[in-house]
Amino acid sequence: MVHHSTTQHALLLSAVLRLASAVAVPEPTVVPARVEVRAPMVTPAAIRFDGRHSYVQQRNVVDSIKSGVDGVAKSWGSVLGTDLPSFFTDGIPGWFEGLPTGTQVLQSLGIGDDLAAKPTEVLNLPPYGNWTDQGWNVRFHGNVYKFPDISQSKVDDLANVFLIDTSVAKLPPDQQAQARNLTRSIYIVQQGKQNVSMSLEPAPMQGGDGEPGGSNAIEAPGGVQNFTLPYETTDLGDFDVFVPIKSNGLLPGNSTDNVQRLNVYTNGTMSGNATAYLVPNEGITFISDIDDILRVTKIYNPKEGLLNSFARPFTQWMNMPDIYGNWSRSLPNNTHFHYLTTTPEQATRLYMDFIYKTYPGGSFDTRPLNFSDVSATLSIRMFLLTKIFETFPQRKFVLVADTSNSDVMKDYPQLAHDYPNQVQCIFLRNTSATDSEMWFPYNTEGFKGLNNRSYMFFREPNDLTGLDIVNGQCLNESIPQNVTFSRQAEILGIHGKSSGGRLQGGATISFVVAIVAAMFLLL
Repeated sequence: MVHHSTTQHALLLSAVLRLASAVAVPEPTVVPARVEVRAPMVTPAAIRFDGRHSYVQQRNVVDSIKSGVDGVAKSWGSVLGTDLPSFFTDGIPGWFEGLPTGTQVLQSLGIGDDLAAKPTEVLNLPPYGNWTDQGWNVRFHGNVYKFPDISQSKVDDLANVFLIDTSVAKLPPDQQAQARNLTRSIYIVQQGKQNVSMSLEPAPMQGGDGEPGGSNAIEAPGGVQNFTLPYETTDLGDFDVFVPIKSNGLLPGNSTDNVQRLNVYTNGTMSGNATAYLVPNEGITFISDIDDILRVTKIYNPKEGLLNSFARPFTQWMNMPDIYGNWSRSLPNNTHFHYLTTTPEQATRLYMDFIYKTYPGGSFDTRPLNFSDVSATLSIRMFLLTKIFETFPQRKFVLVADTSNSDVMKDYPQLAHDYPNQVQCIFLRNTSATDSEMWFPYNTEGFKGLNNRSYMFFREPNDLTGLDIVNGQCLNESIPQNVTFSRQAEILGIHGKSSGGRLQGGATISFVVAIVAAMFLLL
């Protein structure tokens, strides 16, 4: 842990202010709007997160700033990010990165490979199905694993890695239980080369507790059957395959406006249950991120983000469930909800439980452990998004997320460029404008060339009310946009006019001061 005295803080802050005041700010050049499609890229996390240690590496932020401005005037573009660490320019490091898998778990725990007597468990992610010339085709995906024997004291040690300035012993009993359960779900041993068999049957509505938005999916009128997936699990226990299923009374996807629900059971285990959603050819699919748009995460504040993800009960963001519930009830019956998080599979049971208790039922995507496709390695979010777009080429998509996710800020507008006839609306919560803890800039460059009425940066859920989404009304005229088509952050004073992206004066000092303040918070 690195500590600084109040005097040191003041001296450093004063020095940064003096340096920032000397920064040259050239007049920005107005660039004509154009459609520009870029290859998906992901900037690796700048550091490996470990709650036992503070961000001592963040001292490099000061070095980076000082080396650029100490005695040398620097351009506006440089100050805004090209020479700053990727920690500040390309998103927040994922704290579930680099987790051990398979036999690595046993090695990291120092225990033997004595799992033969342990029951097999299955994470069965709620799938979507599309209609083809051969009938319904359902994408089954998930993971097969076993729980090793880990003592509670060891579980607590492992859980403490994900906590900052606290420990499991200091948490309330309910948060202790959640932290321990999540830790056990992370430290599992995936089972490769396994055959997975499924059974299907109609899924009745679960009622208010299961699908509070009502969901416009209906109980399937048929579909009862058993089958085995055509491929064994990967070395890391993953399975992900489209399987043609028998009709047995199911409504054809090209002649119904209803999404049909099927219960999916993984034979031989009590844990591998899910609901499949058979989605008709035409209609609207909402693809929604979860963190900081459907639930309060504060991923941009590591201490709070970890507590909210690891120990505290998941909490809805404001009245967002009301918005989704209204969409579910008021939009046509062919409306489909799909939830996508890039949190690794092991940590997603809490996500699914929260969604199905709070939002309309729908299919689910998460980050698989095994990347068999090169494009998935480069950008898992874009890989999953492209998969669902190509699966439903006749459907319209509404994309929902927040500005703190750098992948989203690249991938959503790119999809609108690549699939202009399919992206109906893009809705992004402007966390920089609404949360005083969100100091990370976001980049709106990808929106250049798009119809500026096809997307909206909103501040609270009620901004989304009254929109005619079916007919393409995506913009609430009363909500200021200020899209610069460059790097921006309202809370730092980095924003400008939508017409030419001119940056308002004074932003340089605000930006540098906020960076230093953020650094102090994280140290």
